Amino acid sequence: MKMQKLGVFSFIVVTVLCGMLVYASNQAFAAEPPIKIGMIAEMTGSFSDFGFNIVNGAKAYMKEHGDTVAGRKIELIVKDVGGPSPEVSKRLAQELIVKDKVDFIAGFGFTPNALAVAPIITEAKKPTVIMNAATSIITTKSPYFVRLSMTLPQTTEPMAQWAYKNGYRKIYTLVADYGPGHDSEGAFKKAFTKLGGQVVGDSRVPLKNPEFGPYVQRMKDSKPQAVFVFLPAGEMPVAFMKSYNERGLAKAGIKLLTTGDVMNDNVQDALGDHALGVISSHHYSVDHKSPENKAFLAAFSKIDPARPNYMAVGGYDGMAAIYKVIKQLNGVIDGDKAMAAFKGMKINSPRGPITIDPATRDTIENIYIREVKKIGGHYYNVEFETYNAVKDPGK
Repeated sequence: MKMQKLGVFSFIVVTVLCGMLVYASNQAFAAEPPIKIGMIAEMTGSFSDFGFNIVNGAKAYMKEHGDTVAGRKIELIVKDVGGPSPEVSKRLAQELIVKDKVDFIAGFGFTPNALAVAPIITEAKKPTVIMNAATSIITTKSPYFVRLSMTLPQTTEPMAQWAYKNGYRKIYTLVADYGPGHDSEGAFKKAFTKLGGQVVGDSRVPLKNPEFGPYVQRMKDSKPQAVFVFLPAGEMPVAFMKSYNERGLAKAGIKLLTTGDVMNDNVQDALGDHALGVISSHHYSVDHKSPENKAFLAAFSKIDPARPNYMAVGGYDGMAAIYKVIKQLNGVIDGDKAMAAFKGMKINSPRGPITIDPATRDTIENIYIREVKKIGGHYYNVEFETYNAVKDPGK
């Protein structure tokens, strides 16, 4: 009888000890801090579309793939930089690193905002994912930058090549007067004139409140076969298209060629018939046919009912890359190891297959030539030619 009681007592002790061990283990797991991703994005002002697409693209990836990676919760901390504001961007990066103790920094719709944080992230060894800003030099300014979007030379050079191949010899260029615009202008002129084309005139317009009428009239007076335009997505392309049509360039037979920023997917319905037939070059179209894009559009619709654009894909793919790094490092984030994990990474993106160039930390990707068409009562950039695995020619 005593032996039987002793056996029961031993069983109870073992059970209690096991319960305590499980509890302790669960408490340890619960105490594991989240992996924090600080996002610097343009959430207010005239460029708020940049920030909302980037952030909602990141959230769409999390919605589709969960918010836990390698046993650790993922926490997004969004900071509003307001617009192209380098000083604010720099201050927000310092807050994210010192106060919020983030593991990654991400976002950046505009080049000046990305460039401003380069010294800070280098000193802190903080891996930083560029989800849109497209000036070629950005990744050269810190070894802790990696870009999951594109560069303007990368999307522009195929447009120049396509234009010459299709008989255009005299073209006028118009770009926004800041880093990406200068990159785009330089890349187009270099590629087009190298083939034998002639740039008959050029204009640079300010980022804030340009009056396009005089610029467009100057274009028309130069009598080019076509005009090539780069403007940042948002209000500027809409204003430009209004002037382009009011001044009668389309009726004069002057073809409009642009980067995809101008023919931004989520303003196509607003541009309507005015944009029909416009040819553009870009790395993504919402009309892209693939299972990955179908899954992206479905995930994004659960976050935002509006039509997404290429910035949303930058946020989505940027988050995909971060998740891959976290998994590879088993949830233990080290700046140098994270950057090594990014290099050479391959992702099946909604835009098509992409690779992070280990030499430049920029994205190698397909660039598509598209034409605006009306399908089922809505307007889309329909891809009809592909330049495969394009690297940034700006480096």
